[in-house]
Amino acid sequence: MAYLYLKAVHIIFVVTWFAGLFYMPRLFIYNVEANDKPQPEQELLHAQFKKMMKPLWYGITWPSAIITLIMGLSVLYSSGLYAILFKPEGFWLLLKLLLVILLYGYHYSLHRIFKQQMAGIYKYTSDQLRMWNEVATIFLVAIVLLVVVKKEISVIWGLAGMILLIFVLMIAIRIYKRVRTKKQ
Repeated sequence: MAYLYLKAVHIIFVVTWFAGLFYMPRLFIYNVEANDKPQPEQELLHAQFKKMMKPLWYGITWPSAIITLIMGLSVLYSSGLYAILFKPEGFWLLLKLLLVILLYGYHYSLHRIFKQQMAGIYKYTSDQLRMWNEVATIFLVAIVLLVVVKKEISVIWGLAGMILLIFVLMIAIRIYKRVRTKKQ
């Protein structure tokens, strides 16, 4: 019974964490694009985006990432799934945990960009940030598929699907860039 509550809380905080992971790069993009505006509009926009980014990052995204980790480990322990981790039937779980570790690496990369932008340093273009924004989508799809489908999906079909998803996302980004350029 406690396991189901732990799992529910884990899922809730995964959702709030991903909300931050999806929205934060959008704010980075808007903040970078504010550099193209004339003063004083540029200064006002940078101040507004910084005001929006700080509570999102420290009030929602970071706490959600921490609670997700704690609840995830609690679910792993209380469900007994840790016992199959290094067995053939636990391959999906091992792969999921590897993806989660990489997701925390992505989270940290956003933290670095956040700190840079808070200091007024803009190292990335809006197009680079648009591509980086899609990384969270790729992680979400891969992790959810692993958890839901588990052993039923082959590694080859899973990789093929992920490559197709990445291809579609990159095409969508290019199409959006062309549409945006034409409007300007």
